[in-house]
Amino acid sequence: MVVASVSGRSAMALGSMGRPALLLLCLVLLIVVGGVSASRAGAGAAASSASPANESASMGKRAGAGAVASTGSSASPANESASMGKSAAERQTVAAVVDDPELIAAEVHMVTQNSTARRNLAYLSCSTGNPIDDCWRCDPEWHENRKRLADCGIGFGRNALGGRDGEIYVVTDHRDDDPVNPRPGTLRYAVIQEEPLWIVFKRDMVITLSEELIMNSFKTIDGRGANVHIANGACITIQFVTNIIIHGLHIHDCKPTGNAMVRSSPSHYGWRTMADGDGVSIFGASHIWVDHNSLSNCADGLIDAIMGSTAITISNNYFTHHNEVMLLGHSDSYVKDKAMQVTIAYNHFGEGLIQRMPRCRHGYFHVVNNDYTHWEMYAIGGSADPTINSQANRYLAPTNAFAKEVTKRVDTDSSVWKSWNWRSEGDLLLNGAYFTPSGAGASASYAKASSLGAKSTSMIDSITVDAGALRCRKGVQC
Repeated sequence: MVVASVSGRSAMALGSMGRPALLLLCLVLLIVVGGVSASRAGAGAAASSASPANESASMGKRAGAGAVASTGSSASPANESASMGKSAAERQTVAAVVDDPELIAAEVHMVTQNSTARRNLAYLSCSTGNPIDDCWRCDPEWHENRKRLADCGIGFGRNALGGRDGEIYVVTDHRDDDPVNPRPGTLRYAVIQEEPLWIVFKRDMVITLSEELIMNSFKTIDGRGANVHIANGACITIQFVTNIIIHGLHIHDCKPTGNAMVRSSPSHYGWRTMADGDGVSIFGASHIWVDHNSLSNCADGLIDAIMGSTAITISNNYFTHHNEVMLLGHSDSYVKDKAMQVTIAYNHFGEGLIQRMPRCRHGYFHVVNNDYTHWEMYAIGGSADPTINSQANRYLAPTNAFAKEVTKRVDTDSSVWKSWNWRSEGDLLLNGAYFTPSGAGASASYAKASSLGAKSTSMIDSITVDAGALRCRKGVQC
């Protein structure tokens, strides 16, 4: 049979061989093929016997955050699925990193300038100068053209597709009583599917999640047209996946959950250890866009991005009533976060906030055209040599004379942080606020960065006035 599959000159040569030699060749081929098959079988058996606990021990911010102890008819296929998902996400993350992040900062500057110029010329009667909003909000038929939003991103997360290339999925059921076997019509059922989906809501609803909402790749959660709250339970986990858009939600009062089975795809569920209670947890993920959400009062961070996550834009959100608002970077020793690149644009950091807006490690962070009206300790902090590029933000310091500084180098001596590239350009510093630059940001070599200036802070009011979840109604401009 092996000989019969050979063609051309090889077949002719075999035909000319004597019978003993031909039998000997067949025997050798059978031994080789059998050895290869046995080797593959052995490798599969080894994978099946690998302990899921080994995976949980290496998951970072919280031990076992992404731990999956697979169940079902067989443990090994689920383990293999989880491992393949992690590997694919890591490859996506590497591909998502931009070689020169200054170019992306310049691009954000350009689109903001263009949008504000059109507003000043009354080019669009509804224009705000916010390039994301001006891309889609002027359309009274926005509800018929929801997916246009996916083409409106800016900054490092600009290529997040979400579920643009998939079907519209309508959530009709607010319940979440079975995280292993979610029923059709629920949000959990939608986000775990393998195919791209653009997820919308039939009506106003409060969704209290029993366990983390573990998202699969290429999903958009779009709350426009309904008043949707993810509240009083677990919240959103974006782990080892890519191309996610979270838009138009109220996310608040998120609580630690875990030590339970949770489904992450139609073919896989597994054991989850305790989650911290973040509003949105981004873990080893890429091409993520979190836009126009209202976030407050969660057990840990409102938005945390760790473990090599990159290509992220956090825009148009309204943050209130929280201590540690945003953590970007897992730990000082986790050097894979050097690839982290995040745009933080057009957000309002409002009442009741204390610190970490954001708190950064290792990567490149473009903080542009945000409105900081409240903090109690500091606004922007960091350690482990992150690059902070602060452009045209409005910083209103608190009345406390000891909390006027915008910046904080966390647990680091000045002899170390003086070389870090922290820079401020065009920021409006009010009520005694001050930004302490360092590295290139404090030297003449800052010429390149300062050429990338964002729009003047005179536009901050119009750009950020609608930060947070919007109240959109069908048939009228949103």
